Amino acid sequence: MASVLNLDEVDLEGRTVLVRVDINSPLDPISNVFLDDTRIKRIIPTLNKLSKSKVVLLAHQSRPGKKDFTSTLGHSRELGRLLGRTVKWVDDIYGKRAITAIESLEDGEILMLNNVRMDEEENTIKGDFTSMANAQMVQNLSMIADAFVNDAFACAHRSSPSIVGFTNTLPCIAGELMNYELSKLGKALDEPSRPCIAVLGGVKVDDSVTVADNMLRKGICDHVWVTGGVANLFLFISGVDIGEVNVDFLQKETGKSWDNTVMTAKKLLIDFPECIIMPSDVALHIEDNRVDEPLKNLPLNAPIFDIGITSIQSLSKGIKSAGTIILNGPAGVFEMSDFALGTIEILNACAEGNGYAVMGGGHTATLVSQRGLSDKMGHVSTGGGACLDLLAGRILPGVASLEESAKQFRFSITKPLDHQ
Repeated sequence: MASVLNLDEVDLEGRTVLVRVDINSPLDPISNVFLDDTRIKRIIPTLNKLSKSKVVLLAHQSRPGKKDFTSTLGHSRELGRLLGRTVKWVDDIYGKRAITAIESLEDGEILMLNNVRMDEEENTIKGDFTSMANAQMVQNLSMIADAFVNDAFACAHRSSPSIVGFTNTLPCIAGELMNYELSKLGKALDEPSRPCIAVLGGVKVDDSVTVADNMLRKGICDHVWVTGGVANLFLFISGVDIGEVNVDFLQKETGKSWDNTVMTAKKLLIDFPECIIMPSDVALHIEDNRVDEPLKNLPLNAPIFDIGITSIQSLSKGIKSAGTIILNGPAGVFEMSDFALGTIEILNACAEGNGYAVMGGGHTATLVSQRGLSDKMGHVSTGGGACLDLLAGRILPGVASLEESAKQFRFSITKPLDHQ
């Protein structure tokens, strides 16, 4: 998919290496104790590859204004606990204290800088790679580092100094997690086993319509099965009266992109009428109960919270006969047990089938993990927004940065062939 440098191609022994990671984690609102350390665990393979380097970690936690916007001190301690050794920390990002701490590192040691989003430029600078390189963080850290490793796939759709600012100042290399994500997603998008189907749900309807448009027009998938809010939109524009309450919800969630989303969806139905598969029945929330109804019985003055039983059976069969399944977004309001059925059965079908199933990040990935199905899927992405943008055919700034840097620095940093 992407032509980037990876850690197997370079020799960073004894070098000072900046490593951008995404260890943004859910914290207990009172104690700030980690509720889930999955993201911290996922960076360990990269750190193992850099065991003979001086490693400097750049990371963030939440964003300014949020209750869980904290320093990275706790993250350094949690990482140290997982590694079984000390991870140093400094209450600075690129000032004198940070520079001194970096210069004092020995080979094999790890230093974590403070939350990069505590730096105003990280949150405010806009523009291309050159503009990002003007950030003081990039200027200062580039002077004392030999290479930059980007292992923050979940932030690859962001354009900020700590993600793309080092493009032209240091050799930029994909970390193990970044490389793994690009490889696994590339398998589904570049050379999918047929038939390839996309199952798109959730309430981010505008993004899902863009994904469907990209995948059908590029011939990536053969069929798009729509569920959740995405199904409600396609049913609405195909002439099904889904009820005012459901139309109002879609318009509210989609906001300013409503008109463009509807226009794109209408064009898809015109251009690919046989490729978009909508539910034949839905589950409504009526008096605190699940009520399944065929489309012919609509509208009813009730919100649609899931696809119906018949549709679930049809979709499960379609998934089990597919060679590649790209799944993003739940089929319904899975937080309510009565309306989790569609989502659960879709995940079960992916796990039971023989196809290569790729799960988008966000809620989908969380549900897969909670149900203990991760090992039965082809790939469960760690990046919600980044994965969605990739599926939609959008350029990921973090990946574009790695590609551009590889063009400049490949021959100056790669190992000789006889050492690879």
